Amino acid sequence: MCGIVGLLVKRDELRDQLGQLVTPMLDCMGTRGPDSAGLAVFHEPVAESHRRFGLFSPQFGFDWPQFHQRFVRDTGSDGVIRCIDSHATETATIAVNDFKEWLKDTYPNVHLISVGRAIEMYKDEGHPGEIAARFHFSELTGTHAVGHTRMATESAISPAHAHPYTAGEDFCLVHNGSLSNPYSIRRKLERRGIVFETDNDTEAGCRFLEWRMREGDTLEQAIETSFDELDGFFTFLMATDDRMVLVRDAFACKPAVVAETDDYVAVSSEFRSLAHLPNINAANVFEPAPEQIYSWTL
Repeated sequence: MCGIVGLLVKRDELRDQLGQLVTPMLDCMGTRGPDSAGLAVFHEPVAESHRRFGLFSPQFGFDWPQFHQRFVRDTGSDGVIRCIDSHATETATIAVNDFKEWLKDTYPNVHLISVGRAIEMYKDEGHPGEIAARFHFSELTGTHAVGHTRMATESAISPAHAHPYTAGEDFCLVHNGSLSNPYSIRRKLERRGIVFETDNDTEAGCRFLEWRMREGDTLEQAIETSFDELDGFFTFLMATDDRMVLVRDAFACKPAVVAETDDYVAVSSEFRSLAHLPNINAANVFEPAPEQIYSWTL
């Protein structure tokens, strides 16, 4: 099962309503994935010298203000932290690898779940509706968002195994389906020094695409290569800092529907999660074709 959702708003006036529009989409797909859920939201990028670091702590009641104070004291960075429950986003002027080293040495039990100038990430165990309420998804603003509701079939139920998956900077992926060769992909990438954090098949697909882009491919070229490299069934919905991309495998047995108007592009596993969107009755609604890459840019 599993459910995917995505929303990219074309008009600046709708950016303040992004969370209000995408939250019912995610909640509706809870019937397809009640185990865990997540949402990646993209904002206007911070300055080139800054990065947003998305963080998760499994410790109940973790002291994020103390974390922030320690980070500023140890690194001398002029960071700003935004924290909600078990998650936080630290925005600071520090090199990504330097932040990772500091985090590993100082707070080894705090997990880095996203990095970039635009991305903000939340994901956890539980029903999507409960997660959306806990992290105030309806209050989020931004340019676009992708989300996922998971029904675990091949790996554990945990925040780490929840989607979206990220790799590199400002790139994330949600997946409905099942890859049959994730371990051969994983071995290929590990020989190149790429580190995995879970045994989830989706992580293999996400890291493969990001690796190809790091090697110089565009996202579209990386996806074309994946048709020969990734075996199994998949509908992938991806996002970067300035676009949203959708693709289905050659068999297209995992559902997807797109609705596009002059105001937005919306993607979901089922139309019913789009029915509340404004002017949906006038939208161009269609089922994406197999192995065709659909890309929408801000």
